[in-house]
Amino acid sequence: MADLVMCEPTELYNILNQVTNVSRLTETNYLCLFDVRSKREYDESHVITARRVKKKGNKYLVPESVDLECVKYCVVYDNNTSNMEVASKHKEEDSEESDEEMAPGAAIEYGKILTNLTHHPVYLLKGGYERFSALYHFLRTQKIIWMPQELDAFQPYPVEIVPGRVFLGNFSQACDPKIQKDLKIKAHVNVSMEVGTFFVGDADRLLHIQIEDSPEARIFPFFRHLCHFIGESVAAVQPLWPTSCTSTIRP
Repeated sequence: MADLVMCEPTELYNILNQVTNVSRLTETNYLCLFDVRSKREYDESHVITARRVKKKGNKYLVPESVDLECVKYCVVYDNNTSNMEVASKHKEEDSEESDEEMAPGAAIEYGKILTNLTHHPVYLLKGGYERFSALYHFLRTQKIIWMPQELDAFQPYPVEIVPGRVFLGNFSQACDPKIQKDLKIKAHVNVSMEVGTFFVGDADRLLHIQIEDSPEARIFPFFRHLCHFIGESVAAVQPLWPTSCTSTIRP
């Protein structure tokens, strides 16, 4: 039996945005994201790739198309649960439509069901959909079915190192105006030989550390300058983006 643990919004954000050659969302056994809110709320918007949890009578249904035992990340969310102490009181109805309004504690109860079906921890999203969507509105959708080619084409965002302040991405992400706007990026650290188009001529917003992007590169001599720049940018409430041409982060 697996553990049921709380998951910060930043953790789910980073899980959604992991990449190898393409987005890891293309991997069948990588992530199962479950939405236990009402059908009306789910249809209005939900986190990308989330499945709506259904009930038959007073019994929660588990998707038969997924081998949950092999899934690395199982994440459950409701509207706003922020701890494990919410009372779980469910309506007892016989109709398959009885999940139109999920009761308080539904995410916890469903998460406990999932712990019996996997060896990995099951995550309960802290603050639920309300908190996550407030922080990452650009990861909301009304789309229900994702085709493999659509997941292949999904453009991941950079990973979040310090919530709301420091992100780590690659060169193409650093040059993407939509990502800059969504994350409200105000400064960059460019760790590569390439010169980007962002913030050129503005020394307060761009630090270019010109070294090869390779395991042998010696970045240590630049640490003091780099840390000072990051500290100044964060103190000025400027989301900062250290970048490299090819770097990726995996969990």
